[in-house]
Amino acid sequence: MDIDQKDQKDRYLSNSLVRGLEILRLFNEKRQTLSLAEISSYLGVGRTTPYRILYTLQSMGYLHQDEQTKRYQLTPKVMELGFAYLNSLQLPEIAQHYLKELRDVTGASVHLGVMDGPEVVYIERLQGKMTTTVNISVGTRLPSFATTLGKVILAYQPEEEINKVLSPEYMEKVNTDPGMIFKIKEELKTIQKNGYSLSTGGYEAGINSVAAPIFNSKDKPIASVNIAAPDSALKDEFLNRVCIPKICEIANKISTIANNRLSV
Repeated sequence: MDIDQKDQKDRYLSNSLVRGLEILRLFNEKRQTLSLAEISSYLGVGRTTPYRILYTLQSMGYLHQDEQTKRYQLTPKVMELGFAYLNSLQLPEIAQHYLKELRDVTGASVHLGVMDGPEVVYIERLQGKMTTTVNISVGTRLPSFATTLGKVILAYQPEEEINKVLSPEYMEKVNTDPGMIFKIKEELKTIQKNGYSLSTGGYEAGINSVAAPIFNSKDKPIASVNIAAPDSALKDEFLNRVCIPKICEIANKISTIANNRLSV
């Protein structure tokens, strides 16, 4: 799409809807409540702009404002938006049997993820059988370059997409040193060569993880599957002898059955 075509289509953008979605995305685990002043500051606009949108979201039941503090927070109704998407997906259902097999063989927590822009979104999770497990919930979004689940998809993306995700602007936005870009790109080359992504305490100290891509019929990654567990459970020998071969086997099986049942 050239610049003129993009400019023409941008005329149809609803700025109010864009702002409303931006406001909803401001809330996260660290920012569970926000004031009007904080929201205005994050958006880089005056207080008048978000006020009407906040009132609308509150009236529709997506936000609640505390009468005492005047601070806003999300309501459970927001979950309807995410669950509507998750319920429309067939991949978790298709993969369920194989995810259980992977969990039973390795004992680790198992996750299924897809790319959404520069982030990986966790769309399925099976808790591990160990006493200590990795706690990541369905719907969690993380920078794709930060986890094995995301890196193994990113590694197979076109160079321009990788450059977009690893742009200095985005790296700074997610509080990552842009100086890491070259190192991450070299790691992505290794991942593509090996066919899997391995991390020993990379994203979270004391946690080992390995992921493999799920491909469509055109050999493009549509998702990925990973296992994660404390390093005391996923030791080097067990990782290399059991976990890596098994997760690659499972990813291949899911790819095959997905291609037979989905139009991807």
